[in-house]
Amino acid sequence: MRKIRTTRPGLAALGLFLAANAAAQQPTPKAAVDHQALVAELKDSFVERGLAKLDRIDQSTMQRACSIADAGGEMPAETALKITQEAAANVKPPADGNYIGDWRQGEKVAQNGRGLQFSDTAKTINGGNCYACHQMTKAEISFGNIGPSLYQYGKLRGNGKEMVAYTWNKIYDSHATMPCSNMPRFGAAGILTEQQLKDVMALLLDPQSAVNDDQAKP
Repeated sequence: MRKIRTTRPGLAALGLFLAANAAAQQPTPKAAVDHQALVAELKDSFVERGLAKLDRIDQSTMQRACSIADAGGEMPAETALKITQEAAANVKPPADGNYIGDWRQGEKVAQNGRGLQFSDTAKTINGGNCYACHQMTKAEISFGNIGPSLYQYGKLRGNGKEMVAYTWNKIYDSHATMPCSNMPRFGAAGILTEQQLKDVMALLLDPQSAVNDDQAKP
C-alpha cells in the first residue's frame, strides 16, 4: 500500500481508518490482529508538523464508538445515552456565572477559521469558523450548510435560562446534546477560551446582535 505523507487525512487514510474500526467489531483473533495492523499503517501515513501531532489520531472511547457506527455498525441506545451523559457531566459553566459576552467579538470568532493547524503557532488565536457550517447573519452571503441556519437564533428561541444553558452546552461540547455530532467540541477540546465562548453566546442570543437584528453591523 502506498504511504500518504500529509498532515491532513486523505480519502485513502479515512477509508483505512473506518475499515480498522469495522474490523474491530469482529470477535475473532485474526480481526484483532488486522485492526492493530491497520491502525499502525494509518499512523505511519502521517507525519507530525508544527502543532499537528500524531496523538490526534488516537481515539477516545466516544470517538471509537462513533467511528464504528459510521462504518456501518449499530450503536446501542445505551452507548448513545452514555456519550451524551458523560459529555454533559463534563461541561464547565463560566467561572463568574455570566454566560453572555460581547457579540461584536463573537462575530470575529465566528469569522475566524485559524487555529490548531500545522502552520499555526502556540500564540495563534483560535477561531470558531462558524460560517463554514452555519448561516448566521443576513450580511454574510457565503456560508456552509452542514449545520442548521442560526440566523435569528435568539429572536426565534428567546434567551431564557433553559435556552442559555442549552446553547452553552452545545457550544462547549456538542456531544452533550447529540452523540457523534460533527460540530467541534469548542470548550471541551480547548479550542476556544471561556471569554470567546461567552462572546459567541452573545452573538447568538443578544437581541442587538447581527444574528438577531438585521440593522446591526458587525
